[in-house]
Amino acid sequence: MKLRAQLSEKPVRPRVSGGGFTLIELIVATAILVILTSLAIPLARVTIKREREHELRQDLWMMRDAIDRYKDAADRGAFQIKVGSEGYPPDLDTLVKGVDANGKKIRFLRRIPTDPMTGNTDWGLRSMQDDPDSDSWGGQNVFDVYTKSQGTGLDGTQYKDW
Repeated sequence: MKLRAQLSEKPVRPRVSGGGFTLIELIVATAILVILTSLAIPLARVTIKREREHELRQDLWMMRDAIDRYKDAADRGAFQIKVGSEGYPPDLDTLVKGVDANGKKIRFLRRIPTDPMTGNTDWGLRSMQDDPDSDSWGGQNVFDVYTKSQGTGLDGTQYKDW
């Protein structure tokens, strides 16, 4: 009887725990990762563009401030200026190299900044005699600077108009 009871019982199989992922779970997880990545890439591009625009605004402000400080010093008579320059610097290099004021060198910029939109130090210049919207420099003096980039900012304006 014991033998019969043992033969009629089903063999006990050890339960296998679900330690791995099924194919469906892997597909769903991959799809979620693809969706999240596709949402993050445009956000990263906008962030990078915003950072470059911020750097462009800082560089323009810094150079315009240096031009204004040069003009103020020239108006105070701190150094000799060329006739017809209206007290503005002849070029951006003059702001970096400085001018001699009573035996003392006055510098207005440490270096000409790199344009973050074009990647070089070639900035557009306007003189006092040029039209405000002119894209060509007359060469008389440096009244204003702008980027030569043809791009459009996040606010919809052209970079060269900043």
